[in-house]
Amino acid sequence: MEKRKVIIIGSGLGGLSTAVILAKSGFKVTVFEKEKQIGGCLQCFKRGNAKFETGMHFLGSAKEGQTLDKILNFLEVKKDLKLFGLDPTGYEIISFRGQKYKFASQKEPFINQMCEYFPSERYNLEKYFSLIEEITQASPLHSLQYSGPDIQTNMKYRFESVNSVLDNIFSDDLIKEVLVGNMPLYAAQKDKTPFSTHAYVMNFYNADSSRIVGGSDSIAFSMKKTIEKYGGEVFASSSVTDIVCQDLKSTGVIVNDSEFYPSDYVISDLHPASTVKLIGKPIRPAFRNRINTLPQTPGVFSIYVEFKGNTMPYMNYNFYGYNKENTVWDCEKYTLNSWPECFLYMHFCQIENPKYAHTGVILAYMRFSEVEKWSGTHVGNRGKDYENFKKLKAEKLLETVEKQVPGLRNCIKNYYTSTPLTYLDYTGTKDGSMYGVAKDVNLGPACRIPHRTRVSNVFQAGQNVNAHGMLGVLVGTVITCSELLTPRKMFELIN
Repeated sequence: MEKRKVIIIGSGLGGLSTAVILAKSGFKVTVFEKEKQIGGCLQCFKRGNAKFETGMHFLGSAKEGQTLDKILNFLEVKKDLKLFGLDPTGYEIISFRGQKYKFASQKEPFINQMCEYFPSERYNLEKYFSLIEEITQASPLHSLQYSGPDIQTNMKYRFESVNSVLDNIFSDDLIKEVLVGNMPLYAAQKDKTPFSTHAYVMNFYNADSSRIVGGSDSIAFSMKKTIEKYGGEVFASSSVTDIVCQDLKSTGVIVNDSEFYPSDYVISDLHPASTVKLIGKPIRPAFRNRINTLPQTPGVFSIYVEFKGNTMPYMNYNFYGYNKENTVWDCEKYTLNSWPECFLYMHFCQIENPKYAHTGVILAYMRFSEVEKWSGTHVGNRGKDYENFKKLKAEKLLETVEKQVPGLRNCIKNYYTSTPLTYLDYTGTKDGSMYGVAKDVNLGPACRIPHRTRVSNVFQAGQNVNAHGMLGVLVGTVITCSELLTPRKMFELIN
């Protein structure tokens, strides 16, 4: 019997993980990637001897038996990964109002550590963490337990904002600020981001946090190898330019405006706006308009730092610095004078148990409007004005970080920069947003992206289908693959 053919558009984490699962399940899988390098946000790049990660800087819940560990084992990735754990006494450090607050791994250490800063909040912290556990367990996709979801809990915290739930638990304003101090991980916005998003992120990373030794591209290369092991193919420099449809069913795709590839199913790992554009006429104008006008998460300005040899001690945690006193919220609403209002600073782990850092990254929110005038240009050819713009931004950001990390500037050998335009070029996210479509409790279900499209055999995968981040994308992969298999089958395979 001939294998059913699946074409997957895009080789980000969503596309590659979907391809692995379907290839292992007996489908004939072909992945097309428009860029020269596969991996999307799993990509790394080199400048001389310095290697930098672009998006997947650390991961959580990867210890034996934990959620991500089970998924990585099923994807046959774990055997190709070397992980180095972040500091369990403080895997995240939030610097706010002149004090540094540690997030310790696991529930009891986390609560005990927070109680050192907020001695009277133990009861409320217990309540807070129990709610996080309740929300995670209510989602079979996050707990990997095949049972009926707790619809009431799922829906309630999808449509209540992070800050509103924290307001109901805590009376101390400062602890509410500290607990969301790692919000750049999910680009939280006040009165908009669902508390469920916060809960999943906290649960995922608090269980265990690790960096990927040698770079996140090892995940992409491992999955490519597994796809090929099961008879699939992965092609780079192959841009899908049309999804061919007849009577609300796809017959295949056209690659590089020329060659037609027939298929039984098409799965797009692209931003939904790009998927809708490829499908064309079968998508109703009202739905097309809704997708094209959905809010996007903020973009990011990045400084990729190469350090002088043996000068910068390796930082085994993530550092979130806030450059304002009143609140950690609304840093994406900066003015040109107040930028950057916050930053995230991390080191890359190029060898196991490093004493000194070789490379690192500093991230700060940046709106697309700041770089929009250079739209349509390409990496390396945007002109002198653009390079001057990046230089000024980099110097201002480094000056801000230096105030909270004294001595940083003296350790820097070289640095390189990117903007939302770079993200747009390499990942295809609308407006170069960090995480694609933003969840907004005020929009209700209207801001949720369906994994099914109106074309019966065309589906979507990636960070927009469920949530961003490694676990969010892989949960979306499970949802998408369940359409071609079944939910029960997916849980049996993973467990």
